[in-house]
Amino acid sequence: MNIAWKEIKKNKVRFLILGSIVFLVSLLTFIISGLASGLSQDNAALIKDLPKGQFYMSKDANQTYNMSRIDKSTQDKVLNKHIDAAAFSIQMGFLNDRADKQQSVAFVTSTDSSLFNNVKKGEIVLDRSMKDKGIKIGDTLTNDQYNGKFIVKGFVDNSKFSHAPVAYINMDDYKGIYRVNEMQLIFVPGGNSTHVAGLESFSTNEFLNTMASYKAEQMSLNMIIWFLVVISGMLFAIFFYMMNVQKIGLYGILKAIGVKTSALFKMIWTQMAVITVIALSLSIVLSQVFNMIAPEGMPFNLTSATTVQLTIVFLIIGFIGSTLSGLQIKKIEPLQAIQQGEV
Repeated sequence: MNIAWKEIKKNKVRFLILGSIVFLVSLLTFIISGLASGLSQDNAALIKDLPKGQFYMSKDANQTYNMSRIDKSTQDKVLNKHIDAAAFSIQMGFLNDRADKQQSVAFVTSTDSSLFNNVKKGEIVLDRSMKDKGIKIGDTLTNDQYNGKFIVKGFVDNSKFSHAPVAYINMDDYKGIYRVNEMQLIFVPGGNSTHVAGLESFSTNEFLNTMASYKAEQMSLNMIIWFLVVISGMLFAIFFYMMNVQKIGLYGILKAIGVKTSALFKMIWTQMAVITVIALSLSIVLSQVFNMIAPEGMPFNLTSATTVQLTIVFLIIGFIGSTLSGLQIKKIEPLQAIQQGEV
């Protein structure tokens, strides 16, 4: 421990450079993780905020929700069996506001259920983000495919789908706009999947992965996050390897006077822990500050759970990287190392 501290003080610049790199990499990782989580919520809050359960769509839809059509008899059979289940449909569309400007929305309708907002014919409930576009309760909105008008009855929080605010409408209005009679999906709360003839079941994560935009977006961001984590591990391995090469003579002397290899490994681990903890502490503070000051329209959501998970991953990666770099210490022969250090 004392040797580790003395070396850090002696080689401040070297350890400061490594600490700065780890700080920047970890800060970037935290920020990208926050963006990934925020975009995930902005893309599929409607689905993610539902309780744990199973989604059902028709098998011939090829796992494409907007191509799914569920037969009315099959729907009634499932809803009668599961009292708390709901059949619902989602379709992208638009509304015309008072200024006749088009606003993109995701129209959602469902059977009578506490899981979704149920409205009367001619009424509409919108995601609260629509208030920022000047829409108020009592406003009248129109749709070019709908003969009637929609009266805004209220707003709900964090109800998004495919990065568009959700618009809850009555089932009859939905059928009038899209000229369909069947619902697209059935949601059954609970963890157990039951077989329904003609339907395919999905867990929440499986259903989200059927959405091409969600899967591609999250896969790209998660790949960047794990690349950064791997890079940080490589940085530790390379840095300590170079340090160890320069200190072969010193390690030979220490081994010659009876210092155990395990003690040398503890020195490396202590240095790694000091650098990582300081760098991560600064990264966490700055990422949380960014979380608070991020623009309101930016989908950024860095949770405490994500922060803790990434912190643990960075510590593990740092431990592995520094350990791999220290494997050469095990092979050092005291006399040979001293002679090599004298050259």
